[in-house]
Amino acid sequence: MAIERIVSGIRPIGNSHLGGYDEVLKNWIELQHEHECFFFVADWHALTTHYDSPEIIEESVLEMVIDWLAAGVDPAQVTIFIQSKVPEHAELHTLLSMITPLSWMEKFSAHKDQQGKPSSKGLLTYGFLGYPLLQSADILLYRATQVPLCKNQLPNIEFTRDVARRFNHLYGKEKGYEVRAEEAIKKLGSKKGHLYRDLKKAYQEGGDEQALESAQSLIEEQQNLSHGDKERLLGFLEGGGKIILPEPEFHLMKNNDSLENTLDRNSSDYKQKKQQYLDNPDLIRSVMAHGCEKARKVAKDTMRDIREVMGINF
Repeated sequence: MAIERIVSGIRPIGNSHLGGYDEVLKNWIELQHEHECFFFVADWHALTTHYDSPEIIEESVLEMVIDWLAAGVDPAQVTIFIQSKVPEHAELHTLLSMITPLSWMEKFSAHKDQQGKPSSKGLLTYGFLGYPLLQSADILLYRATQVPLCKNQLPNIEFTRDVARRFNHLYGKEKGYEVRAEEAIKKLGSKKGHLYRDLKKAYQEGGDEQALESAQSLIEEQQNLSHGDKERLLGFLEGGGKIILPEPEFHLMKNNDSLENTLDRNSSDYKQKKQQYLDNPDLIRSVMAHGCEKARKVAKDTMRDIREVMGINF
């Protein structure tokens, strides 16, 4: 992808229950000026621990979005949406569950306490067991290049990268792949085509990481190549197949100490903005409707490609 795309979500279970909520929000406000951002209300994730308290989720959705906007998240710069309003999240979760080894889920069980402890209710649900994969679907659905995380969440992104890598390994071998990759090289032109081949050889035969980075940059800079051709060349470069789901990197979130701006909910600006949205709930619904529509358009594009390679695009 030619641009950095950030995807991040927060569960609507009441701000008092969210450790590090302000830190996440401050990072969002800073990131929105630097990258293409998709920020979402993770209401399906909230059900993993609050399935017996639906009133908390329902009340928190609107309250949380208002807080985001009043704090400085700009809907003109970012896409704000609700997870459950984009059903492709659930579809991708289901399809990824068909290829994800059960052992991976069991290995991840050591990290479940970050989402709460349903065992205190005497029940460990299927949804709670599968939340890491739903989280991966949230990220991969938008072909995110980076995900903002705290250090203790690094296993989450590694799990997602593993899922993407397995998916690409299974389904990235499109018919006539090498022929199409060679055709894409010709589209680079004679000079750049030779450069691509030299860099590819230096990386594949000599393990030259700098050659790999140079070749990747060369591909991304080409305006005349389609998204599909770029994916073929990137995959061909590393000796693999077509990259259908890019492996996202992590974006380590900054703490209170390193962020320039602080969230002051007692400031007149925050209070004024919040009251403006409280007085006009239709405006909030309009923001969310627009964001959901935009998010779903991207999600549909991704799912079209996924259904095709998985043989269910009838």
